[in-house]
Amino acid sequence: MKKLIFKALAKINKAVLPSYSKKQLDLSKASKFQLAIIGWRVYVTKNALG
Repeated sequence: MKKLIFKALAKINKAVLPSYSKKQLDLSKASKFQLAIIGWRVYVTKNALG
C-alpha cells in the first residue's frame, strides 16, 4: 500500500516539479528551495523503489 502511494507521488513529481538534472544545476549554487525540491524527489523515489 505504502509503495503504491509513493509510486503515484513519483509520477506526480515527474509531471509537476522541475528536473534540475536536465538543466545541469550546480548543487553548490542551488537555492534552499531548489535543494528542498531535490530532497523531496530523492525521498519519494527511494520509497517508491524500496
